[in-house]
Amino acid sequence: MHPALVTALERIAAREGRDPTALPPLYEAVDPDAVTAVLESNPGVTVRFAYAGYRVVIGPGPDEIGVIDAGE
Repeated sequence: MHPALVTALERIAAREGRDPTALPPLYEAVDPDAVTAVLESNPGVTVRFAYAGYRVVIGPGPDEIGVIDAGE
């Protein structure tokens, strides 16, 4: 799994006060392999998806990771 996805999951888990392994499976929201392929093939791309009541934004650049409450 791409490090940016891991970071996003860790941030969501921290907001929820849960262990990342207690979150719903990521593959139910997005294909982690496809996201990894996109991020690795084009470092300037931005990927957005909804997961567990949050909006996740990765990019541009793999170190730019945003986790936004879906209600915001």
